[in-house]
Amino acid sequence: MEEVRVRFAPSPTGFLHIGGLRTALYNYLFAKKNGGKFILRIEDTDRTRYVEGAIENLIRSLEWAGIDHDEGVFIENGKIVEKGDAGPYIQSKRLDIYKKYVDYLIENGKAYYCFCSKERLDSLREEQRIKGQVPKYDGFCRGLSLEEAKKRIADGEDYVVRLKLPRNEDIEFNDAVRGRVVINSDEMDDQVLMKSDGFPTYHLAVVVDDHLMGITYVVRGEEWLPSTPKHVYLYQAFGWQAPTFVHLPTVLNKDRKKLSKRNDDVAVEDFRDKGYLPEGLVNYLALVGWSPEDGKEILSLDEMVDKFSFDRVGKSGGIFDKEKLDWVNSHYIKNYPLEKIAELSIKPMVESGLMTEEEIRGDWEGYLYLVGTVVDSLNNVGEIADKVSFLFGDLKIEEEDALAEVRSENMPILIDAFENELNQIDEVDEDFAKKVMKKIQKATGIKGKGLYMPVRAAISGNVHGPELSNIIMILGKDRLLERLNAARSYR
Repeated sequence: MEEVRVRFAPSPTGFLHIGGLRTALYNYLFAKKNGGKFILRIEDTDRTRYVEGAIENLIRSLEWAGIDHDEGVFIENGKIVEKGDAGPYIQSKRLDIYKKYVDYLIENGKAYYCFCSKERLDSLREEQRIKGQVPKYDGFCRGLSLEEAKKRIADGEDYVVRLKLPRNEDIEFNDAVRGRVVINSDEMDDQVLMKSDGFPTYHLAVVVDDHLMGITYVVRGEEWLPSTPKHVYLYQAFGWQAPTFVHLPTVLNKDRKKLSKRNDDVAVEDFRDKGYLPEGLVNYLALVGWSPEDGKEILSLDEMVDKFSFDRVGKSGGIFDKEKLDWVNSHYIKNYPLEKIAELSIKPMVESGLMTEEEIRGDWEGYLYLVGTVVDSLNNVGEIADKVSFLFGDLKIEEEDALAEVRSENMPILIDAFENELNQIDEVDEDFAKKVMKKIQKATGIKGKGLYMPVRAAISGNVHGPELSNIIMILGKDRLLERLNAARSYR
């Protein structure tokens, strides 16, 4: 049986898009499910869009997400290295290879030299636009003899190489998600294969690379579906077996539009920086366009591998629902070791100005208690400062419900009783924190919501929140007395 080989082939244009991470994930899951290999290739032939450091960013984002590749481009000791027998895995290092194959196409009448200037092409497109036609190359240079073309090249004329599509021929292929796809060649353009700078376009490079690297399944976004017939024809022109194509639905925002950097978080690093856990983001992303047969939604990477198949991938765009992401991510936060959540929370806490790292490290046990107090309410670790801010600084009561509680008729009695209990101790300990409300109940005869809601409002400024005993423990004697006194001023 043929070994399954898949690849993720991003362009180094700045950051790893959330849709790209899902494509990488589906490649990874399919490879692991079938005991195959997952290759990372860098497609950097468009030098105008190349961003310095982007390759490193892509690799680190994949590593953070736990999506490990078997072959291709890696980072070791801070340097980009390549591993595997099918390299180079960076396209700009493969120019001699592409030259060899484009020459083969020209010599065999499957491609041709084109000398049309940018001005002529712009004029042609404008004319076609005015006539309501689909802009495409008109084949002006198709009829040039190879001898004439080579003479013009020798004379120093600039040129590109174009694919010579057959006239009026149906090109078809089977897509693992969309089934049988048929497009007539007359609806397509004689695509540029080699640019004037000697770099191949995506269309030539992807076919040559996928064949030479033994790729058996091409798993990519649906934006490449219209180009696939050209790729199928190129496989035929070379006499090669085409891989199985799998075109994934686009990741859409809640307005059912493609995620855009202008309106949405689209970079993996955006989610990492906001405090989403890799397990949460990857679990949720797997469900944006795919669902396991049993409908289970919380899945480890191993479970995803076990359940994954392209049969369960939908044809329509998957909606990226942040609320659903928050729900999935909160599950992982609740089940993460508290020490790890606390470590991840240091950066947003320091950035908020509530604590310095020195203060956090200086009382690590106290900080663990603080984080543990609110951890079950976190959708992402970046929310930590907002969740604990009520425990810092002076008492602030802004919500109507909380104001109503501190203005209730029982409030003065409760404050006096609480202060009396505090004045009998040197410092708040866990035993006091857990028993003080019972003592206040006994002293005042007030119980239930009439007891707990006003006290909570008086010391935290809210009527809802974490365990009251935790709040009492964190605030300590002096700050509790300050807040109880401050609560009187709201009456």
